[in-house]
Amino acid sequence: MPLTSKQRGFLRSQAHHLKPVVTLGSAGMTEGVMNEIKLAVEHHELIKIKIHTGDRDELKEAAEQISKKSNSGLVQIIGHIAIIYRPAKKPVIKLPK
Repeated sequence: MPLTSKQRGFLRSQAHHLKPVVTLGSAGMTEGVMNEIKLAVEHHELIKIKIHTGDRDELKEAAEQISKKSNSGLVQIIGHIAIIYRPAKKPVIKLPK
């Protein structure tokens, strides 16, 4: 899901106060974790995911993989936190154009 820079900035400001909903641990990307991410993003639209990896490249790859598998837009990666967004069937968050 492509997001414009204006939309990403808006979503970053909306996600600032959020706490991570899902934690991706040492077991990596399991089916259960992916199901939790899909449910969380379906319910909340905008979520933070804590990813425990030692390498920035692995972190970026994991965040992109999560975004792709959950049909979400990757908003930002900061530290070990990835922020993803997917509009709900009845969107609560109204994105700027």
